[in-house]
Amino acid sequence: MEVITAKTAGFCFGVKRAVEKVYDQVNQGKKEIYTYGPIIHNEEVVSDLESRGVKVLESRKELEQLQSGTVIIRSHGVGKKIYQMIEEKELELVDATCPYVRKIHRIVREKSERGRQIIIIGNDTHPEVEGIKGWCVHPAIVVADQTQAEALELPKGSKICVVSQTTFNYNKFKNLVEIIDKKGYDIDVINTICSATEERQLEAGELADKVDAMIVIGGRSSSNTQKLFEICKANCVNTYYIQTLDDLELYSLPPVNCVGITAGASTPNYLIKEVQKYVRNEL
Repeated sequence: MEVITAKTAGFCFGVKRAVEKVYDQVNQGKKEIYTYGPIIHNEEVVSDLESRGVKVLESRKELEQLQSGTVIIRSHGVGKKIYQMIEEKELELVDATCPYVRKIHRIVREKSERGRQIIIIGNDTHPEVEGIKGWCVHPAIVVADQTQAEALELPKGSKICVVSQTTFNYNKFKNLVEIIDKKGYDIDVINTICSATEERQLEAGELADKVDAMIVIGGRSSSNTQKLFEICKANCVNTYYIQTLDDLELYSLPPVNCVGITAGASTPNYLIKEVQKYVRNEL
């Protein structure tokens, strides 16, 4: 049986950078290390860091109660007020925000300061989107789907700036922008989808189209992994979404000649290799 693994599977630049920053703090021997929210959306990585003494701050209230220590900003980024709070409390700050996300923060701050209404294409409850909203001078509007795009109502001629969550589906982004563009606004569209995300989605779709079964590896809360699964499922009915090898062992995969494997940007390489080995030896 043939097993094909996507070349783009696994850690992206931003995730790798963020995880390395946390392990670097651990290796320095620091005792009070916190991440504001899970550093990345992968339970295996977060669990390993917790075993090494890294605690996750789940809310602003928990940060407010902190008296000392090092606070690491998650790869998804946070709003401006969180930075201010860390500074006011005189805590040590390590910024592991993905550089591509930081770029969006600068864009929405500058555009909103110039009077443009910020429209974010993405999931309103995703931490990256919550962080982006926190850099807008005025409240941003989040659009996640066609229904919300069609329901968008602003005064005709309104000046708007459209950006995207970095892990949003590129084709969906284009479709939603087309809907908004027809409404007669003074529109400034900036495609802020990460190039690595676009490449990963494109490769996953092409791979799923030519294999008999497709395995997508990643955390359940990982937005980019969820998008990969949607894309693969549309092209290959036998698509399976797993977090670890244990999940795959629960499935009864049909007899196949060729299996494709891809993984989200927060999936460690060792998990991908474990799945590769299992598929080659057991199926």
